[in-house]
Amino acid sequence: MSAATQVFEGGFTDTVLNSQEIFRALMDAMANPGRVVSVGDLAIAPSPLTSVTASIAATLFDHDASVWCDKPILASDDAIGWLKFHTGLVVTGNPSEADFALISDVEAMPSFDSFAKGTSEYPDRSTTLILQIADFDGPQKLTLKGPGIKDIEVFAPSQLPKMFMEQWAANRGAFPRGVDLIFAGQGALAALPRTTRISKKEA
Repeated sequence: MSAATQVFEGGFTDTVLNSQEIFRALMDAMANPGRVVSVGDLAIAPSPLTSVTASIAATLFDHDASVWCDKPILASDDAIGWLKFHTGLVVTGNPSEADFALISDVEAMPSFDSFAKGTSEYPDRSTTLILQIADFDGPQKLTLKGPGIKDIEVFAPSQLPKMFMEQWAANRGAFPRGVDLIFAGQGALAALPRTTRISKKEA
């Protein structure tokens, strides 16, 4: 497949139904922090974007969306071309101005403080971070509590940002301001809204 073909192909086969499926999965994940929601391989984009990441992008991004992409994604002309063709997004080099951030190398990502946290009057004017990971069976298990969680939820993404616990505590402390996280795994997604309380699961 040529580079040009990779850019133009791989979008949703049924734009309305596919985007509705991903949107429902995202709403389910946001309403139930840490719940891993299975999704189909609906969109196929050039590397380093995975199918789930591409499907989320195709659902959430449009020509009004300002998106910050990390270095591996920016380095791929095919990936950026695919995103622009299928979503119409505007790529920004300033994370503090981004509506969304696409992160393929989670361990090397900027700190949460680099992104928009919104304001007390408009907390929704913050960055939603989309973190591309391998799976939800990672070595570090987190205990989640808060809105949308009946008792506790155990969550174990395969990759986490550096100093995650400290960063998340500061992020939650800024409520109602703060960033929200979406994790794009293999055939599944999950979310951590800023209201979630997180601790390390005891062995």
